[in-house]
Amino acid sequence: MRFYDIDAGDIKLDGTSIYRMRRVDLRAQISMVLQDSWVFTGTVRENIAFGKPGATEEEIKNAARRAHADGFISRLPNQYDTVIGESISLSQGQTQLICIARVMLYAPPVLILDEATSSVDTRTEQFVIKAFDDLMRGRTSFVIAHRLSTVRSADSILVMQKGQIVEQGTHQNLLDKRGFYYTMYMSQFGKIDA
Repeated sequence: MRFYDIDAGDIKLDGTSIYRMRRVDLRAQISMVLQDSWVFTGTVRENIAFGKPGATEEEIKNAARRAHADGFISRLPNQYDTVIGESISLSQGQTQLICIARVMLYAPPVLILDEATSSVDTRTEQFVIKAFDDLMRGRTSFVIAHRLSTVRSADSILVMQKGQIVEQGTHQNLLDKRGFYYTMYMSQFGKIDA
C-alpha cells in the first residue's frame, strides 16, 4: 500500500508498477484487516460502510452477517445506529469483526489479512474463515497468520522462520514434507486433518 517503499525491484498490480500509480488509486484496490483493528467514532453502520459510503442497508447487514458480526450488533442499544466511542466501546474481537465486515462490503481486488481473526473466538473464527474463503475467490490475498487454520486453503503458503522463507507449498505439500510447517501444525492441532 506504499506506507513504506522498497529499496530494490518492483511491485506490479495487474502489470502496472505501483510506483506509476497515485497512492489513492493504489489504496482503493486494497483492503486490509489487521491484528490491531480500528474503528472511528461514528455509528456501526458508518464504520462498516467506510470504504463504500453509498452502500445500502441490506448490503451493510449482509456484510455484517458474513463477518459473523450481526449477532453482537443486534444486541447493541441502537444496533447499527449505535455510536461507537461515546458510551459504547467494543472488545478487540468485536472491533475486528466490524473491520472484517468492512472488507466484506468493500470487496476489493486485493486483500491483506494480517492476523485478521486473532481476537475472535475459535468458533466464530471458523465462520469467518469460510466467509473469507468465499471472498478470496478470484482475488489476490495475502494472509499473515500464526493460526494455521486460516491458511489451509491457500494456493501457496510461505513459511517464515527468523525473517527467512524456509518452506513453500500448499497445506498438503507442507504436511507431507514433515518440516517446520508440519511441526507448527502438529503443535496447534495434534493431528493431521487435511
